[in-house]
Amino acid sequence: MADDDVLAALDIGGTHVTATVVDTATWTARPDGVRRRQLRADGTAEEILSGIVACGRELGLPAAAWCGIAVPGPFDVARGVGLFRSVGKFDALYGVDVRGAVADGLGLARSRLCFVNDADAFLVGEWIAGAVSGHDRAAAITLGTGVGSAFLAHGKIIAAGNSVPPEGRVDLLMIDGRPLEETVSRRALLTAYGGGPDIDIRDMAERARSGEPEAQAVIDTAMRALGRALGPWLTRFGATALVVGGAISASWDLIEPPLRAGLAGACPALVAACRPELSPLIGAAWHCCRNIPPAGMPTEG
Repeated sequence: MADDDVLAALDIGGTHVTATVVDTATWTARPDGVRRRQLRADGTAEEILSGIVACGRELGLPAAAWCGIAVPGPFDVARGVGLFRSVGKFDALYGVDVRGAVADGLGLARSRLCFVNDADAFLVGEWIAGAVSGHDRAAAITLGTGVGSAFLAHGKIIAAGNSVPPEGRVDLLMIDGRPLEETVSRRALLTAYGGGPDIDIRDMAERARSGEPEAQAVIDTAMRALGRALGPWLTRFGATALVVGGAISASWDLIEPPLRAGLAGACPALVAACRPELSPLIGAAWHCCRNIPPAGMPTEG
């Protein structure tokens, strides 16, 4: 990319969106920092898209800016179209041209938006300058509204082949006869806990820390199951490190021991993300930078 190109990044999560401008010389956020807005996972398409655009507009991007966008799956990253259906978030974006809506809202050409899976972006960001820096083969999981995953070898995301799950997606795995996300996800944990409609993961975590056995048992069961499902794939891939991010990873003190037990030594290093909010943005910007055509080559509008 040219020295005067502006490279922005957005990270669309199940409950929020963040945005920043990235300094590619240091792969850090510019000094004016990261913008953040809440999103309703069950909102209308207009509500969700307007929140994303409003966050991006706070960056004041010029029309010639490039923008990498990290999105959760299922999502068609090539076309920029949502494929969410019955996954606990963004159902209203199924079949919606997110690329067009965001590009128009930010005043950018559609070709200047590059979409990438959020778990892939997170792992790349942690590999560039985070918890798995220096590892040739690493894996990541993101724990929140669902279970995101990524596998990286020598700086390249691996999403096919016998060494990784189908499409590199841990959420497609089964554990104890049912889909993994029916055991490990925000929805699954809260259902198993049954604490009432006003209880969220943070509340359950605080109750576990205060010594409530029911809350700790739900967390332990889910994280051990995740470790059992993931362990064989980490061994097959030859991962030397597994980095964990996502909203649920904020309770690292509670989830790390049972997850480690479930993994049963399958990965030498189990680590929490160094930059849980920034890494997906850095990874999205990295992906976009690698897809910017050489100077002088025309791009589609």
